[in-house]
Amino acid sequence: MKTVSSDKNPYAPLRISEFRYFIAGRFLINTGLRMTVTVIAWWVYQLTNSPLALGIVGLSEVLTALSFALYAGHYIDRNEKRSLLLKCIVLYVCCMLMFLILSDDITTRSVSPWKITFMIYGIIAITGAIRAFLGPTFGAMISQIVPKKQLPAAASISSATWLISSILGHSAGGFFIAFLGIHNTFYVTITFIAGSYVCISLLRAKPVFISVSKTTWQSVKQGFTYVFKTKELMGTLTLDLFAVLFGGAVAMVPVFAKDILHTGPIGYGWLNAASDIGSILSVTALTILPIKRKQGKIMLLSVAGFGLFIIIFAISKVFWLSFIALMISGCMDGVSMIVRGTILQLKTPDELRGRVMSVNMMFISSSNELGQFESGIAAKLLGIIPSVIFGGCMTIGVVIATWFKAPTIKEMEY
Repeated sequence: MKTVSSDKNPYAPLRISEFRYFIAGRFLINTGLRMTVTVIAWWVYQLTNSPLALGIVGLSEVLTALSFALYAGHYIDRNEKRSLLLKCIVLYVCCMLMFLILSDDITTRSVSPWKITFMIYGIIAITGAIRAFLGPTFGAMISQIVPKKQLPAAASISSATWLISSILGHSAGGFFIAFLGIHNTFYVTITFIAGSYVCISLLRAKPVFISVSKTTWQSVKQGFTYVFKTKELMGTLTLDLFAVLFGGAVAMVPVFAKDILHTGPIGYGWLNAASDIGSILSVTALTILPIKRKQGKIMLLSVAGFGLFIIIFAISKVFWLSFIALMISGCMDGVSMIVRGTILQLKTPDELRGRVMSVNMMFISSSNELGQFESGIAAKLLGIIPSVIFGGCMTIGVVIATWFKAPTIKEMEY
């Protein structure tokens, strides 16, 4: 029997062997995928020298991710989650093999840069469809591995794991580009993703909670309706959607690294990792010393801080200042991530987890990938620096509007 003290221990979920396998699997696949994101952004900008081409990378992924998201939630809730994760991992390996072929010397010598770029977009679209199933499945499985009283701690550990792997993937991606080249780096990403398969295969099969037969539309509608009726969920997801949509400066890091800060792949890798380094610092601090009160108000202030430091990043011409600005923006983002993740785990019934996590992924995909596309369009119209300043100002504006127009969010506590 678990004692009260063990339930309050922020590291209690790590005593569960299945949770350790789960976290290791998530760490490995996310490291491989974040490394891929870093390589793709550098590769596409190297091929095209176009900020807009970077924005289309995000659009390519979000279109398929959003197209499959609602059906994915229905499918996840009606099927065994471990086997679904394993299938998704195999499909990711197949996509990495396609990138490996595209980046080979034979391909680069015989195919024009723009044709290669459009083929990259096609593969990215496939990964978007896979992610529509993979991300929500990972989120939905946590409650089937740890007791409910340990869900806040498990959610924090899961977020921290995601951030650590993101830091490693982004920074290591820059190092591998510099020392191995783009083509050979894909061998490394395949190794990480294959390692994830081994860890997830060690989990036991999970029960399926849905017992009442419903049509696909009824099932999808139930998850969507639940999110819209739950004010805490809807408020935090909407805030994240608009804040990150306008504050997606990270999408333009290859342009800043190459053309403004004049750094190479290694500096680019560190800039790409900076916001995640900041996020892991705040997530680690909040795992040990969780926020006890006024979570909604703290979340709003942290999102405003995120926008402010994005503006500082935009006007900086010095590498170290740009790095610090992105790192502090990540600290701010980490606070809102913890609040949002905890609300998501506490407010979602087991039988709806797949569908609610898919709706959550729709908002996250919309904010990140559509934000990347918005950044590309804004950079084309306004110029790279004014576009990022504009995005930071809009993020602060969203917080101000939310503070006065949706007071329930700033008053939210759990």
